[in-house]
Amino acid sequence: MAWQQADKDNWSKQQDIKRSYQDEVVGKILELKSDFEITQYGSLSINPERYPLFIIRSKNLSASKKTVLITGGVHGYETSGVHGALGFLKTVAKAYESDFNFVCAPCISPWAYETVNRWNSKAIDPNRSFRENSPAEECELFLKATVGLNPFVHIDLHETTDTDNTIFRPALEKRDGITIPFSPIPDGFYLVGDTDNPQPEFQKAMIDAVQKITHIALPDENGLLLGDKVEQDGVINYPVKKLFLCAGAFNPQYCTTTEVYPDSPKVTDQICIDAQIAAITSGLDFVHSITF
Repeated sequence: MAWQQADKDNWSKQQDIKRSYQDEVVGKILELKSDFEITQYGSLSINPERYPLFIIRSKNLSASKKTVLITGGVHGYETSGVHGALGFLKTVAKAYESDFNFVCAPCISPWAYETVNRWNSKAIDPNRSFRENSPAEECELFLKATVGLNPFVHIDLHETTDTDNTIFRPALEKRDGITIPFSPIPDGFYLVGDTDNPQPEFQKAMIDAVQKITHIALPDENGLLLGDKVEQDGVINYPVKKLFLCAGAFNPQYCTTTEVYPDSPKVTDQICIDAQIAAITSGLDFVHSITF
């Protein structure tokens, strides 16, 4: 039987704070204020003072430049997405600002970041909720803050973890009263492109770069990654708009969702962050090579 509201409320009350959004994320955002424009676009109603929301933009945005949107922390437990976005802005972005405008929302779901969760505090998956009249406050606030944004490139930074099968998929089955076919967690980095706009050469450029940092996920015994057809090495495609994913919130020429595997014994937290940064930079290098 699917959860009723009382079940969702009970689930939320059971979630504990495990790390500090203010210390680990907000502090790093504010360190960028000398080089970027930082705007608070709202806060989460569960605790507005604890969970302010920020967008980071290039100073002196220019209509003559292509706009690049980088999003992270849509799922709060996917740590390298948050810190990959911030790491890129801190260490690399300036080298690209002569050709690109940058807009970055590094941690869309700060409550989920602190509680290390896929869902928000109302047991809603934000990455199925980027739509008008969204049930997820995180998505609604982000979409309102980016009205009129027309990115040429959108890179959404994620992870796939072992807890997707041990914690989050079982919870989803209970919440919705369904059974989900088992799919093994891909061992390595992979990308999710847009079924309606796959841009395979763009995806390949990122895979080629990231494999120098960490291993690329191989198909399972059925030739699938997370239950989906492999389009090329390390790449599957989803109908991102139909599923209301963050990657489908706009109409960019180039978009992708990164998926780092942090539970591998072959990686460290820094390797995962470096893989996210390599994905961004190689994607930009590809776009630059064919656009300028």
